[in-house]
Amino acid sequence: MLDNFLFNVEYGIKHVLDINAYDHVLFLIVLTIPYLFRNWKRVLLLVSLFTLGHTISLVLAAYNVVTVSGALVEFLIPVTILIVAVYNVFTAGRGAQKERVGILFLSTLFFGLVHGLGFAREFHMLLGETDNKLLLLLEFAIGIEFAQIIIVFVVLFLGYLVQTIFRFSKRDWVMVISAIVVGLVIPMLLNSDFLS
Repeated sequence: MLDNFLFNVEYGIKHVLDINAYDHVLFLIVLTIPYLFRNWKRVLLLVSLFTLGHTISLVLAAYNVVTVSGALVEFLIPVTILIVAVYNVFTAGRGAQKERVGILFLSTLFFGLVHGLGFAREFHMLLGETDNKLLLLLEFAIGIEFAQIIIVFVVLFLGYLVQTIFRFSKRDWVMVISAIVVGLVIPMLLNSDFLS
């Protein structure tokens, strides 16, 4: 029982930290860069919204409630990253801390839903013939949440170093990192099977 729990949590962690699936990390980077450590509650809420969306779509897919074209999902994933990165560029990160429930919250939940659908095919193989799909999904979600918290901490820490030791302004930090992410995401969009 404990071995299964640890395997499923570890699988969730590896899913987020997989270097071949860096879209997840890119989204967390652009989501986190406008914030400082003192904003940890807001960042944790955003990250948890992602996990919620991801888990909801995996539950729907696991129970065959919903199926979506893989090409569409693979196109929508970089679109959500691009939306948040461009939002950061236009607001220089200021809007992220002011809004109550707006584009960041909705795009985070949407990205979670989309990313969960993108992972659903692989997840079906993990489910196999298990009787307790919901328990497996929750254990997997714990791993995802844990990995996301690690990434968020690293981004907040790097932001702290860059802004205090190297004296980058917050605006420059947000603009430069968001622009780099935009540069990485555009080829993902252009190479999408959905556009072929």
